[in-house]
Amino acid sequence: MTPEQFIAKWKASSLTERAASQSHFNDLCELLGVEKPTDADHAGDWYCFERGASKTSGGEGWADVWKKGHFGWEYKGKRKNLTAAYAQLQQYAVALENPPLLVVSDMDRIVVHTNWTNTVSETHVINIDDLHDANKLDLIRNVFLDPDRLKPTKTTDALTEEVADKFAGLAIKLRERGHDPILVAHFLNRLVFCMFAEDIGLLPRSIFSQIVEKSFHNPSLSQGLLTQLFAAMAKGGLFGIDEIEWFNGGLFDGGEGLPLSRADLKIVASAADLDWSDIDPSIFGTLFERGLDPEKRGQLGAHYTDPAKIMLIIEPVIIEPLLSEWRATKDHISKPKLSNKKKSELLNQYLERLRNFRVLDPACGSGNFLYLALLALKDLEHRVGLEAEALGLGRQFPTVGPEAVQGIEINPYAAELARVTVWIGEIQWMRRNGYDVGRQPILRPLRNIQHRDALINQDGSEAEWPSTDVIIGNPPFLGSRKMGPELTAKYTASIRRLYRDSVHPGSDLVCFWFGKAWQALQNGRAGAVGLIATNSISGGSSRKVLEPIADAEAMFSVWRDQPWVVDGANVDVSVICFSGKKNVCASLNGASVSRIFADLYGPSSEGALDITSAKPLRENDGVAFQGVVIRGSVTKRVAEKLRLPPAGFVLTGARARIILSKTGNPNGKENSDVVVPILNGQDITKRSGDRFVVDFRSMSEKEASLYEEPFRYILPVKAHRALMGQQEALDTWWQHWRTRTEMRAKLEKLDRFIVTPCLSKHRIFTWKHKPTLPDHQVIVFAKECDAFFGILQSKHHRLWSLRKGTTLQNRPRYTPTTCFATFPFPEGLTPDIASDSYASDQRAINIATAAKALDQLRESWLNPETLIKRVDDVVPGLPQRIDPKNEKAARELRKRTLTNLYNLMPSWLETAHQDLDDAVSAAYGWGVELSDDEILQKLVEQNSHRKVGAFVAEESIEDVDVDVDVDGDGEG
Repeated sequence: MTPEQFIAKWKASSLTERAASQSHFNDLCELLGVEKPTDADHAGDWYCFERGASKTSGGEGWADVWKKGHFGWEYKGKRKNLTAAYAQLQQYAVALENPPLLVVSDMDRIVVHTNWTNTVSETHVINIDDLHDANKLDLIRNVFLDPDRLKPTKTTDALTEEVADKFAGLAIKLRERGHDPILVAHFLNRLVFCMFAEDIGLLPRSIFSQIVEKSFHNPSLSQGLLTQLFAAMAKGGLFGIDEIEWFNGGLFDGGEGLPLSRADLKIVASAADLDWSDIDPSIFGTLFERGLDPEKRGQLGAHYTDPAKIMLIIEPVIIEPLLSEWRATKDHISKPKLSNKKKSELLNQYLERLRNFRVLDPACGSGNFLYLALLALKDLEHRVGLEAEALGLGRQFPTVGPEAVQGIEINPYAAELARVTVWIGEIQWMRRNGYDVGRQPILRPLRNIQHRDALINQDGSEAEWPSTDVIIGNPPFLGSRKMGPELTAKYTASIRRLYRDSVHPGSDLVCFWFGKAWQALQNGRAGAVGLIATNSISGGSSRKVLEPIADAEAMFSVWRDQPWVVDGANVDVSVICFSGKKNVCASLNGASVSRIFADLYGPSSEGALDITSAKPLRENDGVAFQGVVIRGSVTKRVAEKLRLPPAGFVLTGARARIILSKTGNPNGKENSDVVVPILNGQDITKRSGDRFVVDFRSMSEKEASLYEEPFRYILPVKAHRALMGQQEALDTWWQHWRTRTEMRAKLEKLDRFIVTPCLSKHRIFTWKHKPTLPDHQVIVFAKECDAFFGILQSKHHRLWSLRKGTTLQNRPRYTPTTCFATFPFPEGLTPDIASDSYASDQRAINIATAAKALDQLRESWLNPETLIKRVDDVVPGLPQRIDPKNEKAARELRKRTLTNLYNLMPSWLETAHQDLDDAVSAAYGWGVELSDDEILQKLVEQNSHRKVGAFVAEESIEDVDVDVDVDGDGEG
């Protein structure tokens, strides 16, 4: 059939839809040269007319024509409403296995709608006269043969990112003009919603775009026109001669516009040109943050959460249990002897269950969790309706709505945004599935999303959470030490007092949500919980909130060490789902396990391996310490803000040597008494930073002042602490915040000591010498025995420290209280035994030999004699400096770091480590072929047989801020 023949025949046709549709489709197949359904698929399994017509209820199918993985096609009579036909296809898309194309036709027109997930939808209209055009014929032919050619290139993610980028600049401009950041965020989101409403037809006649266009030529009009429009949207009414529907929802209350310049309006016009109908509602949270002052973002918690991480909670906590219930109900309904009345009762009971299902996010931010949870519930209700129809029970109008989700949010504007996000999601879902949106008002106020504190009431009492089916969310990430400065000391003390029975006082902020959620489960006020936390929750004080949950074997789905980017920083998070009952089968990182322990690991292949049961050992007391905590540094940026000179205790090597060279102190002593090399984590994993520190130890202010130049150098610290009102710190302003007197006493007796970075990609131990002073980023071991060093550097201790420690970003963290205090050394070689006592023990000799060989090989690679020169420093007693021989040597030495060495892991290093590991295994009396799980299992057993100690570090490392790896290379 030629295009001319097809056009002539069907222009003249007056047949009804039922009489003409299959004939029209078969003629179209002949025109295009493609197979007809009855010729290609005799069984009608993947390509057929009247898909779904064989359902129990009989009648018309879900689509007039269906081709699996290609299209659903619906016909209407000539000049009939193709919008209604498209809505029908949308409603049945799930039953049609979500084809990528939805096609409608009235014999005179063919309209192709794209239907791919996460793409901006596109529409192609082909009128009957267009069939002369070969390009139009190719487009329709691709519908049959290669639908991917019609796939839109722009994703909804790309659209959302493009929108955010455009508005970020506008937010900055408005803030720079002195507008309140909250008002800026509020204003931007009203603009966003107007563009969305315009593109889906809720605002008439491109009214918003007309305002922007008219104001562009006279910017002074923009504020008044937008204020009028917002007022009309708040209550419903006229804007000029156009009738505006009632939107409300709080977004347009007090809706005064902000003045916009011509440059601002150009940005808005550019954004308005985009298709907003498919915008991802999470854009509201993104714009909210970008409209705020950056310093306030962390406090408000309105941040974007990766949808994939959210679904790791929604799938096991909401979808899977409800879907399982529906399968059981469906199986019951399918029984042949059951009456239709009983079948309808069973269906209605399940639908009522869905209507009454409630989801609570008690830290909802801008509503992303609630948005995705609502979509999941609506998708499930839609699926049930389709399957019920196939069983002959008819299909009901969807009734699950935004009342299904409940939220608590401390910031009023974030709470407002959560409501808007949920309603935008509702509107999009209804349209995407072929239903009209609700009205009167379009955005009804959602009182189930509350603006209040989730932990404490205004009167100081414990806040209550509403009863719910499930609790989900991403509570705020804030370390224990930062809670006081960020949230105020009074607030922090109050919540620690209120929740002292369920949350350890040294826990991170997120733990209060876990503790409160566990209480809700115990009290029957929730059925299941799914929350996100940083990996630090599985270690230290924070882990205590998980211990009762783990003891009850209540965790049923956990994803550990999940990478996530927050504000540009790489963070590892844990996704933790638990219920109020024992789960006989759980999922850990996608694999089935019998249970999950408090450290978020499961049993090994060798059996139960609960390493969290390991206790501090008496034999390990008094050996491992965290380095000094200096505090008191004032950066140049902060100093300028405070109108103070930069201040601190740390000096560059050049400045320190000037001070060290000065003499003539009134006390007759040298400055080298109080100016010493300082060691941080990067000095271990990279090259030495050549830095010194003023260290007055526990001297009085009078004694310290007798060292004139060092004392003068730190004087600005006093001014800073006075201005900040830090009275406790002011009383001893010349001293470090944590001076570590016990550590110093132990090191004073030694010529050398062992160190490891608190945070590092690789767990590396090295030797250091006095008078070097380790800072808080370094863990110090007060032993100078090679055998002890070798055991620390062995695979056995590395495996143990990885399991017992936590992580910051994606780097393992070593803590004395967990990684070292609990580690069982080989019998007879424990830290409490003087090394002289086992000097003749062949086990110790073998370990020491292998350890020294490893250390020497590493040192030779780090500092080859051909590239370096050793220089005596300005003061006797300081370690020799290692300087490059020339510039070429300097470039090469910069590459020679322990991190780079262990990234490369050359064969000689592997061999040296293997020799050491074999010697340590022999010392335990174990074979050398043990798996990692077998080693850990044996260490747990060893720990259980040793005497428990009362290990208390001078300061738990979890309570101290550590520097972040700003260059992203993974070094400590």
